[in-house]
Amino acid sequence: MKAIVLAVLFLFIAANEAKVYSRCQLVSILRRNGMDGYRGYSLGNWICMAYYQSRYNSRFVGPQTSNGNRQYGIFQISSRWWCNNYQGPTANGCNKPCSAFINDDITDDITCAKRIVRDPNGMNAWYAWQKNCKGKNLSRWTRGC
Repeated sequence: MKAIVLAVLFLFIAANEAKVYSRCQLVSILRRNGMDGYRGYSLGNWICMAYYQSRYNSRFVGPQTSNGNRQYGIFQISSRWWCNNYQGPTANGCNKPCSAFINDDITDDITCAKRIVRDPNGMNAWYAWQKNCKGKNLSRWTRGC
């Protein structure tokens, strides 16, 4: 009986572990979903941004701010502007609960990221992109994939 309980516990833990994509896995997924060149941003921009935002962790949730906002998922989508976490004010521009961005299926994350870059700020919406990727040679982020 103890062995069965431990086996179930380990299965539960494994099922709840975050999917951390490899760089080339993410390149492949984003390429298939039309991100290379989307709104003028090369694939290197997306891969670099995702690395600095979440280290490619599909279930990463950022710390809560004083007004209840957080950032969610592989692209760290903000609850203040893009999703609803039911904990603070939101514009919910992607019309999704923030929980939609913390699972291993990043299709909705990609759809929301596309929505975000259609705004006038483009990729400047992500501070990590501004600081680490903007204006840099990003060819290394897709090399070998």
